[in-house]
Amino acid sequence: MFAEKDPGVGTSINWKAMRASENRGRLVRLLQLAYSGEKAAALAYQGHARSVHSPEERTMILRIENDEWVHRRKVGQLLERLGARPLRVREVRASAVGHVLSFLCRFTGWFLPMFLAGRLETKNVCEYEKAAGWAQELGLEDFLPDLREMAAVEVEHEEYFHRVIGRQAPNRRRS
Repeated sequence: MFAEKDPGVGTSINWKAMRASENRGRLVRLLQLAYSGEKAAALAYQGHARSVHSPEERTMILRIENDEWVHRRKVGQLLERLGARPLRVREVRASAVGHVLSFLCRFTGWFLPMFLAGRLETKNVCEYEKAAGWAQELGLEDFLPDLREMAAVEVEHEEYFHRVIGRQAPNRRRS
């Protein structure tokens, strides 16, 4: 039904299978990036929490840090179920970036880490939503609860950081 003849070569192309293979590769790459990105974010939030003066802000940032570690574990499990692993070079880079950002939070004032954290969380929401779309196209329905839950938690983080700097988070459809 989805196979079609390539008039120049005389071979059949199964477009549905090709698209599924491409989407699986995209999903794996995105999850590999997310896995390492969660590590960088969690490490950065450690320094961010130490740099704020408000006990309420510190408590919230530490809760967000914990959420990032939980997401990393869940993403690792999804990768494992796909027969994939994290990328070693991304892991080394994530450690370096996370530690550098953690250190810099002490010197950048209050606004910049809050602003950048909000931007990071916006990016994370989009990535988990995109991953959920690819998982759904691939028929990986069992991936959807975790991906959607992680996106929803990232929306909460995004809204928090935007709120504390006096900005409005992007409008999103609630499903």
